[in-house]
Amino acid sequence: MLSLAMLARDEAPRIEAALASVADFVDEMVVLDTGSQDDTVAIARRCGAVVHQMAWPGDFAPARNRSLELVHGDWVLVLDADEQLRPEARQPLRELMAQPDLLVITLLRREIGAVQSPYSSVSRLFRRHPAIRWSRSYHAMIDDSVTALLAAEPGWRIAQCDEPALLHSGYQPDRLADGRKARQLRRAMEADLRERPADPYSCAKLGALLVGEGQRARGIALLKQGLAACPEGAEPERFELLLHLAIALAPRHPERAVALYRQALALPLDPRLTLAARLNLASLLLEAGDLDGATGLCREATRLAPGLAQAWSQLGLVERRRGAVAAAISAYREALRLDPLHTPSHQNLAVALLLAGDIPGCRAAFREAIRVLRERGHSDAALALERQAATMVRLDDGGSEATP
Repeated sequence: MLSLAMLARDEAPRIEAALASVADFVDEMVVLDTGSQDDTVAIARRCGAVVHQMAWPGDFAPARNRSLELVHGDWVLVLDADEQLRPEARQPLRELMAQPDLLVITLLRREIGAVQSPYSSVSRLFRRHPAIRWSRSYHAMIDDSVTALLAAEPGWRIAQCDEPALLHSGYQPDRLADGRKARQLRRAMEADLRERPADPYSCAKLGALLVGEGQRARGIALLKQGLAACPEGAEPERFELLLHLAIALAPRHPERAVALYRQALALPLDPRLTLAARLNLASLLLEAGDLDGATGLCREATRLAPGLAQAWSQLGLVERRRGAVAAAISAYREALRLDPLHTPSHQNLAVALLLAGDIPGCRAAFREAIRVLRERGHSDAALALERQAATMVRLDDGGSEATP
């Protein structure tokens, strides 16, 4: 028997799609609501879930542990309301769950809208064992309890489902714009570090956040502290630390960032989890004039993640720099097929079409980029692009020639 365990609070716009993605895959759906003020509870019940309620305990671990007490399955699948199970993963997951010595199945999760890492690995499918518990206030995880359980009962195994199993929309711009959520996450990260000084995972997360907020020196110090404390065998944490340290150093010390990205890519991880380092390194090599190195990295990225618009867009940049304009146009069009709202691809496609002599196509691509910017509320950027484009091509239909 397989149970779904889900926490929810004010998730009315998302929870129906999440539950529908597993409705005929799991044997029971249990939702623990932590204080919704919208229609979350009613929607979950309408979808067939059993809904329990509790006051928000202050962080995720105790709430997730309470949800484990409410399910009855031999296996537990944990989803958030902004996640969905991909149909393609169902059969591989069934085959893995049939293996009697498997304790945990790690799942590849596609991060929709993520600027850096388009894939992550999460331990969200596991046997309902009394020793498996959630811990940590930020990004609660079962990993600590699983490590202890494997030491006590070494006959268990952990396996990964190679087919990407989950889609996650939590990194889309409209959700990240919630300043309250960002403040809560910061407090949780800082609490984690107080409990576990120099913990590599917490150093990676808070260090990256600080760098992103402009507190570069403090963020770099925290990332270096985490690297120094990172034990052998903790490849995911080491990768995160190397990745974010390279991002922090790249603007002023690109050669050091290149070395860090190469270290990150040398780690024995699923290559889909290292796409951010691969594409960031390609950008640095492109700036340094290493076109062959940049081309190889981008082509490998499109092979590993053919559905990732960002990889095709970056391949287009490299191909154009190499003088392969037709290949660049093809790459940009593939990026836009995957993500029609990717404004940089529209802009770069316009320039490539201009180089190829396709003036009507160039005009149409610039117009589309301007339209997307305006629809997203970036009117100043749209106006700036309109002025820039007008220096290269007429945007009206009054002529077919480029601007002199």
